[in-house]
Amino acid sequence: MPSTPDISLILPAYNEARVIPATIGDAVGYFTRRGLRYEIIVAADGSDGTREIVHGLARSNPALSAIGADARRGKGLGIREAVAIAAGNVIGYADADNKVPIEEFGKFLRGLEKGAEVVIGTRRGGASIEKAQPLYRRAGSLGFLWFMQTVVGLPGINDTQCGFKFFQRAAAKELFRRQKIDAYMFDVEILAIARRLGYGILQVPIRWRDDADSRLNLVSGNLRNVRDIFRIGLDHRLRRRLS
Repeated sequence: MPSTPDISLILPAYNEARVIPATIGDAVGYFTRRGLRYEIIVAADGSDGTREIVHGLARSNPALSAIGADARRGKGLGIREAVAIAAGNVIGYADADNKVPIEEFGKFLRGLEKGAEVVIGTRRGGASIEKAQPLYRRAGSLGFLWFMQTVVGLPGINDTQCGFKFFQRAAAKELFRRQKIDAYMFDVEILAIARRLGYGILQVPIRWRDDADSRLNLVSGNLRNVRDIFRIGLDHRLRRRLS
């Protein structure tokens, strides 16, 4: 039987055919240099050929696979489906456009090996920002953080939306089994569930670079995100009172 991967890396993508080969190449090179057994699952919605590119690469590297559909179904749903089939001792996800260099994974692995069930990247508190977002997006992120903390309440967590998160296998399976939000706010939901279950959450400052092509509009003009935050807040606070 094939050995269990040390790491299952999930790359959520929507029409990322332009960048996905380079992102996969960087990850494969890094894991190979580190001597880590790996699998890479691209959770790709869209019709630009991203999944077909990955299928082509998988012909020479069976550690690669792609799932998804032509319709845009949501980042949370894609990652949930990928976690369900992931086999690694560590399971996590990173942005398909490589905002966080994969070399940062070493810090996360150390945190998991020390016992944290959940290790998340943060762009605050000592992070190295190689290319900052425009001022209006930084202001929006601060507004979102205030809004999220007011509605949901995750004290001590200063960046829920950094797309670089890793989990011990059992924690990932349990969290995403319970997770319901299909769209962008699934990150908040996952952390709320982790807090409720008493999992240790470690925040790690990361190297990060803006790609000037973010498709995430956190609050302004996005009613679905606002609705999902209220849904998470109600569920999180109600369950805490009942537990």
